[in-house]
Amino acid sequence: MSTRKPLTIGETINLLKAEFPDVTVSKVRFLESQGLIHPERSASGYREFRSADIDRIRYILRQQRDHFLPLRVIKSKLTAWGRGEEPTVPVAEGAPAETYFATSGVAMTAAELARTAGIHTDLVERLVAEGILRPRGTAEDPAFSDDDVAIARAAHRLVNRGFDTRHLRSMQRGANREADLIGQLAGPLLRHRSPASHREAAEILADAAQGMSDLQGALLRDQLRRMLEG
Repeated sequence: MSTRKPLTIGETINLLKAEFPDVTVSKVRFLESQGLIHPERSASGYREFRSADIDRIRYILRQQRDHFLPLRVIKSKLTAWGRGEEPTVPVAEGAPAETYFATSGVAMTAAELARTAGIHTDLVERLVAEGILRPRGTAEDPAFSDDDVAIARAAHRLVNRGFDTRHLRSMQRGANREADLIGQLAGPLLRHRSPASHREAAEILADAAQGMSDLQGALLRDQLRRMLEG
């Protein structure tokens, strides 16, 4: 498709509506905010869309509609093509967001958590005191979740190896820093508060978290192997 003069955002939407009935001004602006499109601006500050911009939007929308690709994957493809590169190795994908964040929704008491995790209630109390476990509910009626079971089991394993619960606080602080860092990736999406934006945010958070976990595991394994090798 060829346009001799640049189009406004409204004209661009009208041009794309026949193939993509759900496309909106907000959607196009969102693609720009995520760095997938880069329309120029007129002297008065209005967006100007040329043939290449419209073709790029059309490509993005087709990838979403026909192949259900998340924006991070589409952006990676566009970046590689912009450099004249074709990725030869696909980016590793972790579990989908709905699996990564899956939960039974069960709320447990401290005693139920201890039984489920196979630990003593006094360890639950110590982990809560150190901020490792952060139950929902109130101090008088705390409610623990599936994630708390996994945290309690892992903490129990480390405590049995000689760690003190106080030592685990550094891991909690590290997790907080990592969550803040990863959260910045999805911040604009979370602020949109639409179901589609929330789904995309969940995909970004899950994939980044799993990638960070893989990297940390590999780095730690490398350091420990070097320790063994002397």
